[in-house]
Amino acid sequence: MRARELWALVEHEFPNLDEEWKQAATGSTTPEKNFQWYSVDLVKCGWITKSNGRWFATPLGRVALATYPQPKPFFEAARSGYRHWERNKACFESAKQLAEAVPEGNWVAAGDLATYAGLDEARLVHWLQGERPEGWHRVLDTDGCLPDAARVDEELRKQWQQMLEDDGLPTILGTAPPARRLHDSDLQQLLAEDLDGAEDPERPKRAWLVRGSNSHGESALHEWLTDGICSLPAAKLRELPPGASREAIKAAVEEDYAHGSYSDKLKKTAEFYAFLSRMREDDLVLTNEGGKVYLGHLRGGTAIRASVESRASLQRPVEWLNGNNPVDLADLPDEMSAKLATQHDVLDLTEFLDDLELLVMEEAGEPLAREAMLPDITVELVEELMIDQEWLQECVDLLRDRPQLILYGPPGTGKTFIAQHLGQHVARGKPENVKLVQFHPSYAYEDFFEGFRPVQTPDGQGVVFKPLPGPLLRLVDAARQRPSEAFVLVIDEINRGNIAKIFGELYFLLEYRGNAIDLLYSSADEAGKPFTLPRNLIIIGTMNTADRSIALVDAAMRRRFAFMELHPEEKPTADLLRRWLARHNLSDEAAQLLDELNARIEDRDFKIGPSYLMRPVIYHNAKGFERVWRTQILPLLEEHHYGDGTNVTERYGLESLRRGFS
Repeated sequence: MRARELWALVEHEFPNLDEEWKQAATGSTTPEKNFQWYSVDLVKCGWITKSNGRWFATPLGRVALATYPQPKPFFEAARSGYRHWERNKACFESAKQLAEAVPEGNWVAAGDLATYAGLDEARLVHWLQGERPEGWHRVLDTDGCLPDAARVDEELRKQWQQMLEDDGLPTILGTAPPARRLHDSDLQQLLAEDLDGAEDPERPKRAWLVRGSNSHGESALHEWLTDGICSLPAAKLRELPPGASREAIKAAVEEDYAHGSYSDKLKKTAEFYAFLSRMREDDLVLTNEGGKVYLGHLRGGTAIRASVESRASLQRPVEWLNGNNPVDLADLPDEMSAKLATQHDVLDLTEFLDDLELLVMEEAGEPLAREAMLPDITVELVEELMIDQEWLQECVDLLRDRPQLILYGPPGTGKTFIAQHLGQHVARGKPENVKLVQFHPSYAYEDFFEGFRPVQTPDGQGVVFKPLPGPLLRLVDAARQRPSEAFVLVIDEINRGNIAKIFGELYFLLEYRGNAIDLLYSSADEAGKPFTLPRNLIIIGTMNTADRSIALVDAAMRRRFAFMELHPEEKPTADLLRRWLARHNLSDEAAQLLDELNARIEDRDFKIGPSYLMRPVIYHNAKGFERVWRTQILPLLEEHHYGDGTNVTERYGLESLRRGFS
């Protein structure tokens, strides 16, 4: 019903509500206004949505009513959801723009959309159920089914699948066509923004696909190669200056292509913006006709409005490099070939720039290396971690030689912290290229790589088992798509799992990256080809020596990984706490106490690292420091001395330690 209709029922049920509200001293707002405001909270949670001026409870809303039958916890949960939206408003706005930009006939995985927007996947799906922006129904699970997080009931399932059907996305057994899925690079193309500045000479080179067709849809390739140009059909587009802003182009498209669909106008805006403003001098241009691929460099920084045989187009000068010797489409990476099959007239192919430059250099007889190059350690990273540059550089050198490394040492030495920052560094600051997982005793191959998982059937009455990818396989797929970039898997507490069991047949590939193997399950390679581990996939593990597990590492693992120690009494960890305290203008008493503590711990593997004491908040008052010592450090030592009669508090307590160095 409409909000005012519902409010009339509330007033009828509670005729003295206004008077009671005033007596409750709830502020200057009226109960009706508060009622209206709370609808915002419920929308952000995905519990209600509006259609044709009327409010409806979503399936998520019905679940919430059952979960929170009392008003107070119900509204507390709603308010929590609203606060999450408020804190991440910019991320949700980005997700909205992306959802709106997905063209009809295509769909996107909620996980990809969430990653691109910087959101939790379930929170994003919930929010989409309430807001229902344009294109919300094209956001599906990774396998093309309706998202599990939406808790879809039968009524919504039918509506949703009908909307997909109307979009040209027929669902077979409840699954949208895999070939219609847009991946991360497609999302980047839809909303690509040129952040380098129109005149920035340091803007990195890009690569572009431009379709060789004119405004009548006929091939214009011969004209391109003869005249040294590339062009973009723009029969209705008004005159626009080179370097025009996205906003100006969007406004022109809205008016000049007013009868086009919403998604078609978004597509044209992105393509005109790319052609007029994002493509620059010396960028690589690629076009194909059938199985023949032509490469060139843009020459000239302006786009020219032209009319060729009364067919309006935008033109740019191109120096074609292989007009008489086209590259065979089969020689391109499979991922790039798949991109050429998309429906974009202009597409950013910068992710394949290294592969394209390789083709260009091979034409000139100068092969170019394709492997991901790991960067040297920077001064900025040294200052951030306060770790010796020589030690960090040795880690990078070891990864260049063999892309598997384990950081090991006692608790509190910063192993996980350093592993994550080292991973971000070798991935050149791309967060999407780094994934962290944690091993534990029940962790298995099916969790790590791939395994069969129950998935609800389209009718909601049962489940089927599907092979679904784990974090390693998802990272492998991404690494294959971008062979010139490093992708890093950080495995925390690697020794807590059964490594040989978790890696399974992949254990062989850690040492022999160039070889191929057959996998336990079939989903890893739909074509049935043997599986290989990309050379640009790097694995960094952490291992705690307090449980003696380092001594149990077998020879096979030692052969496959390089090992770097982090120990409280040796570089680079020694004196780390003093350097940190000095940076924060704090007394070095904490460092003295830690030194005295470790001097009293006889077992080398149980000495305590400095990270427990490297948090500014614990120095705000004396209780904070003492609390950390009592609740985090002493329990570790009590476990170590369990059953040997040692009085841990007397030997390692703060009072005893202070007497020792005073």
